[in-house]
Amino acid sequence: MTDTTRGPGKGSDTKINTEVPQSARIWNYWLGGTDNYEVDRLAGDQYVSLYPGIVEIARAGRYFMDRAIRFLARERGIRQFMDCGTGLPTVDNTHEMARRAAPDSKVVYVDNDPLVLAHARALMNEGRTAYIDCDLHDPKTIMDRASALLDLSQPVGLMIIGVLGHIVDPDEAYGVVRGLMDPLPSGSYLILHDSTDENEKFNAAQRAYDDTGANPFRLRGPEFIRGYFDGLELEEPGLVTSGAWRPEVGPIEGESLPTRCGVARKP
Repeated sequence: MTDTTRGPGKGSDTKINTEVPQSARIWNYWLGGTDNYEVDRLAGDQYVSLYPGIVEIARAGRYFMDRAIRFLARERGIRQFMDCGTGLPTVDNTHEMARRAAPDSKVVYVDNDPLVLAHARALMNEGRTAYIDCDLHDPKTIMDRASALLDLSQPVGLMIIGVLGHIVDPDEAYGVVRGLMDPLPSGSYLILHDSTDENEKFNAAQRAYDDTGANPFRLRGPEFIRGYFDGLELEEPGLVTSGAWRPEVGPIEGESLPTRCGVARKP
C-alpha cells in the first residue's frame, strides 16, 4: 500500500480490546475467517443460537457486494471504489473482487478497528489499494482524506455494507451517507446493504448482542433504508432483499432474508 492515511480519534492509537466482542471480528468468524478471539466466537455463537439466519445474512451481503462491483466495473465503467467499514479480510475482499472485474481498479478501504488496520498494513502493500484509518461518524474527514487518494473528478463506487446500524442516531445515519456522497462527482454510485427489523427473532438476537457491552447496532425498517438513496437513481431492480438483486444462474440465496440492498447512481 502506498498511502495509509490516519484519521482522528481511535484507529491505530487504540489497543485491540479482547474483553468485549467486536463486530468486525464476529463477522469474520461467521464468514469462516480466523481473525477473531474467544469473546467474539462466544458472542457469535450466542447470536446464531437465537437467530441462525445471521450467518446467511453475512454471506448474502458478501455475494451481493461481488455482483454489484462486477456490475459497476463491467457495465458502468467504474474504476475507483471506496469501501467504508471494510471489516477483516476473509475470502474475496473488495480489491480482489474489483480486480477480477477490472484489473486497473483502485480501492480505498475505510475503517478504524485497530486489528483491521494491522491487516491493512500487512496485506494491502501494493500501489492500487489504500486505507483510511477514520471513524464513520466523521464523513468530512473521511472525504478530505479520500480526496488525496482518489481522483474525485472521476466517478467512484461508494460501498457501505452492513455498518450503518452502528450509527445509532437515525438523523446522523442519513447525514453520514450524504456526507460521503456529496463530494463525489456525478456518475458515482452508492452500493448499500443493510439488515432490517422485519424478523422478531433477529431483533431479539440483536438486543441480546447489544447487552454484551459491544458497540450497539440498530436494525431499521425498509422505508428507512430507502431514505439512504434519496436524490439518487436506483438501478434495477431497485431496493430489494439480498438475493433478489440481479441474481445469477442457480438458487436465489437470501431472497427472503430480512435485508435490503441497492445500487444507485448520483445524477
